[in-house]
Amino acid sequence: MDALADIDALPSWSLLHRQVEVVDRYPDGRPHHVKATLKLMGITDRETLEYRWGDNWMLWDADRTSRQRGQHAEYKLTPEGDFTRVRFDIIIDPSAPLPEFLVKKARKIVLETAIDRLRSRVTRFYG
Repeated sequence: MDALADIDALPSWSLLHRQVEVVDRYPDGRPHHVKATLKLMGITDRETLEYRWGDNWMLWDADRTSRQRGQHAEYKLTPEGDFTRVRFDIIIDPSAPLPEFLVKKARKIVLETAIDRLRSRVTRFYG
């Protein structure tokens, strides 16, 4: 959970995040509201995200932007011996219809960042 809570480090390992600003935090120090600038396939969007946290889960919801009507994403971590299984789900409601080939390409980039690059960061910095 520490790697997910380290929002300030997102631009250093995420393929999508260009800039992040933690607006406020919960009493335990975890981010509550975050402003983020993201770039995906040449399209830049500025989002305001509200994060919520549990012991083994984290989720965020995004306000409406010029590029999307909304977004909801969830991480669920399940300890399994020496490893942790990570489940990531995301729902994005684009503000305009997109061709399926673009959706597939965007999905691949988002999942690579959400799972593979997160795994690399955790392995490198958190053991």
